[in-house]
Amino acid sequence: MAKLVVVTRDGSEHEIEGENGLSVMEIIRDAGFDELQALCGGCLSCATCHVHVETGGERLDPAGEEEHELLDTSAYRDARSRLSCQIAFAGHLDGLRVIIAAED
Repeated sequence: MAKLVVVTRDGSEHEIEGENGLSVMEIIRDAGFDELQALCGGCLSCATCHVHVETGGERLDPAGEEEHELLDTSAYRDARSRLSCQIAFAGHLDGLRVIIAAED
């Protein structure tokens, strides 16, 4: 199985297995990382699953207009910002490294 690297807010790095077909948000949430709130459950109506894609971003599909609009509500948005609910995990993303964004 492909690996996903998650860096928590305290700087701890965790390598977890990612299941194809799940979103990065679902993988992080199911692994027990409570600091990624994902309040809307992946319905693209909040930005509480905000992550910064540190490595592997070039392999992602571009963010859509709605994702950009929600990310604009975050004081912590930068060029690497994505909503993890909008990243479908697959084998070609093996080694994707994300940092959980600071809470707004």
